[in-house]
Order: sequence, then C-alpha cells, then structure tokens
Amino acid sequence: MSAEFSIQENFDLKDFNTMGLSSKAAFFVEADSVPHLKKAIAFAKQKDLRILVLGGGSNILFKSDFDGLVIHNSLKGKEFITESELRVSGGENWHELVLFCVKKELYGIENLSLIPGSVGAAPIQNIGAYGVELQEVFVSLEALMIETGKIRTFTKEECKFGYRDSIFKRELKGKVIIVSVTLSLSKEKKINTSYRVLSDTLSEKGINDPDISDISSTVIEIRKSKLPDPDEIGNTGSFFKNPVISTEQFDQLKSDFPDIPSYPITERQVKVPAGWLIDKAGWKGKRIGDAGVHDKQALVLVNHGNASGEEIWNLATEIRLSISEKFDITLTPEVNVIG
Repeated sequence: MSAEFSIQENFDLKDFNTMGLSSKAAFFVEADSVPHLKKAIAFAKQKDLRILVLGGGSNILFKSDFDGLVIHNSLKGKEFITESELRVSGGENWHELVLFCVKKELYGIENLSLIPGSVGAAPIQNIGAYGVELQEVFVSLEALMIETGKIRTFTKEECKFGYRDSIFKRELKGKVIIVSVTLSLSKEKKINTSYRVLSDTLSEKGINDPDISDISSTVIEIRKSKLPDPDEIGNTGSFFKNPVISTEQFDQLKSDFPDIPSYPITERQVKVPAGWLIDKAGWKGKRIGDAGVHDKQALVLVNHGNASGEEIWNLATEIRLSISEKFDITLTPEVNVIG
C-alpha cells in the first residue's frame, strides 16, 4: 500500500548518501509508486526545478546543497515472469536481491554480492565485480521518461552498456527514473571463478567445487576485508574507475614499474587497477582534515566525520593530478558528482 505523498522542504540528505555528507535539498519526496513519481515530476515542472533521482545514495557525492527536487525511488516488489526470469522494482536493495536469488539457487548475480545501492541504480552503472557484470544477466528495464511522463521499455542493446557505463550516464542522464529491471538468471549451476582473488580465496578455504552460496559468502568476505562499512565510516565504495590504457603505454609503464598489475581487455587494451596507482603514488591512508583515503583500499575515499563534499572533491582532484603526473594516466570518477 502506498504511503502518503508528501514533499518536504530544506531536507538534509545526510542519511540518504553513504558518504554521510550533510547536503540540503530544496525539496525532497519519497516516491513508492509510479503515480507518486508522476506527481513529483509535475511538481518539479510547475516550479521549474531540477530533478535528482536518489536510490541507495551509495554512488553519489554532493559537493554542495541541491537547489531542486530530490526524488527518493522507494518502489518495491519482485515478480517471477518465468521460473528464472525476474522483474524487480527499482527501489529494492541490490544486495538483498542477491541474497534472495542465492536462497532460490538462481545463478548469475552471486558475484555481485554486497554491492551497495538500489536495483534501479544497477543498470545506470552497469555494476560489476569479481568477473561478472550486470549486462550478462540483463534483459530489459522499464523507465519513466521525465519529459513525457510515459513508461518506456529499454532492451539490453538500447541501454548501450559499457565498463561502468550506460546510456543513462550519457545521453539520458537525469532524464529517466528506472521503475523496474528484468533479469534472466539460471536454475542450472553456472559458477564464475575467473577472477583470481576469488578463485584463490576459495582454494585457501578448501572449497574446490563451490556452490552459489559459497561464491556469495566468499565475495562478501573479500569485500568486507577490503572495503569499509559506510555505517562505520562514510564512503562511496570505489571512487574511481579502473583506467583502460593501450598495451604500448602499459609496456612503457611496466619497464618503470615492474610490479604493476593488469587485466587484458583486448589485444590492444589493458585495464590497470586505480587503487594500485593511488597507493603507489603515496596516497593510501592519507588524510586532509576529515577527507581521507582509506588505509586498506586506496580506491576508496572516506569521510572521517565532518568532511564537506567540496573537501572530498578537492582531495579527489589532487589525487587525479598526482596520478596524471606520475603515470600519465587520467583517472575518471566512478561516483556521480552533484554540484
């Protein structure tokens, strides 16, 4: 049953972003139904306001207050289309969905355990981890078009998925609200242990024939050992994308830095871990005021208590300059920067 539709003014978003930044939204609304979403859009148009759709708030950095309407996508529900095809509402918690699928022995997203955020945000980012990307199980999504107020279905091809990328981060950025996502999972056992850290950890645990719950629990264990809990210290998980460079540039870097790790993408392209670059440049564990770099995982920027979004962004900018000077590589933020 839908809650009452209520728009709040001068709303503090601190509890709605995992970096724990106290940013004020001029207007804020919880929308738990499509009619509520449409009402919110109509309100924004009437007052000529910018719209920001917020899910779990795990991939966003507020540099300043937001002078528009923040719509918190709270749509809930899961529906089986077939025994292995599942339609999930955009406001559902991603990790809870993974656990649901693990319990039902539906293979496909167990490697994506413990990724923070909502189901609606997952295709925007084309989330991925431990050798698996969302696009591998993605069928389609339904989105409310902000301009027309109509629901449109997007196929996998229309989403234009890339590495941590989709059409919703480019041409359609800020123009849609994802209402539901349909995934095609498998009742047959399909295990992906191609990611070395995962396969090594399973071997260390003596698990030679892992099942779906082994994969999920091991991924959770690895993530917890590397990434800080946002409930304990504010963070957005990985702050930067892992850069993809040419094999020529990588060979050059390899001669200067023999221990540089890499993951081949194509014959001509190589992915380099951004965390390694940041660590090598001396940033791991560094702190400027309450803005800092995590002491266990250099890819994660943290809020030690009272950092502002501007201070976090200034730190990120200094890191990017440092990496550019040392390695001639440009780091691209993975987070959505607002303000």
